[in-house]
Amino acid sequence: MHSNSTILITGGTGSFGNIFVPMTLKRFSPKLVIVYSRDEMKQWEMAMRFNNDPRIKFVIGDVRDKERLHSALAGVDYVIHAAATKIVPTAEYNPIECIKTNINGAANVIEACIAQGIQKVVALSTDKASNPINLYGATKLASDKLFVAANGISDAHTTTFSVVRYGNVMGSRGSVIPFFLSKVKTGVLPITDPRMTRFMITLEQGVELVWHAFEDMEGGEIYVKRIPSMNICDIAKAVAPNAEHLLIGIRPGEKIHEQMIGIEDAPYTYGYPGNFKILPMLHNFYKDPIRIKDGQLVNEDFYYSSDTNSEWMTIDSLRQWISEFQSQNITYHGN
Repeated sequence: MHSNSTILITGGTGSFGNIFVPMTLKRFSPKLVIVYSRDEMKQWEMAMRFNNDPRIKFVIGDVRDKERLHSALAGVDYVIHAAATKIVPTAEYNPIECIKTNINGAANVIEACIAQGIQKVVALSTDKASNPINLYGATKLASDKLFVAANGISDAHTTTFSVVRYGNVMGSRGSVIPFFLSKVKTGVLPITDPRMTRFMITLEQGVELVWHAFEDMEGGEIYVKRIPSMNICDIAKAVAPNAEHLLIGIRPGEKIHEQMIGIEDAPYTYGYPGNFKILPMLHNFYKDPIRIKDGQLVNEDFYYSSDTNSEWMTIDSLRQWISEFQSQNITYHGN
């Protein structure tokens, strides 16, 4: 990305977009950032927060609508695909709607980007796409496959596609920390399963991973950030040390532990100081030294799971983050 570029972000009024936009404007000073989403009220609220900054353009549209995407992408250089149906139980109870957005929408983004000659596209993924057991994860796995395969659709097109994958976003709407904070006054925090672990990442770290992907990508890579894990009971203790824990059981489609890289991906996964990179077997990309760069192939029995992670966030560290989160009065919004 550069100072004269135009960037479009689908689902741009969501948690990621509300952090990506100001960070990117400050870091790269692009000519224009287009926020593409389907909720006019969230667009209006976001415009107010950014004081109607002329470098931000708001476009109403849905990733399910390929024609609208095509027109919105005219003159765009870079695309971040953040639009998705994300809440696990919502996807379980509304499967067709989830498929329409997460799979059909991904296909529409790919086709429109190729047609408009976009330079680079980065799609946001999730730990739930690795060895999925719920529909949300399954649709995001399908989406990941679509974006990876898009690099080989035609030798004639010059658009390159890659994916970034990360875990539980601290503070995002619908995630566990704001949920626990909303229950503090009751003195009781609902715990799904005391064994449960989750990867922990801030949205700022997620934005930085996207920046890294744009800089590093040749096409087809799945970038996985090295991040700490935390046990659900420790998260609860960080939020409210004296609260009672009420066991309620896991929700439909929910895992005890999350995984971002499966053992099946080990032969194609390379390690770097701040992240891993999964290279596809397609077109022998996993053997390409230009894509591998200075990466080190992981061990053949390697997998990256929240319960066996070597890095853990402490209760004190999370408590400090929560204090800063609350003092800044941050609100992370949905799509």
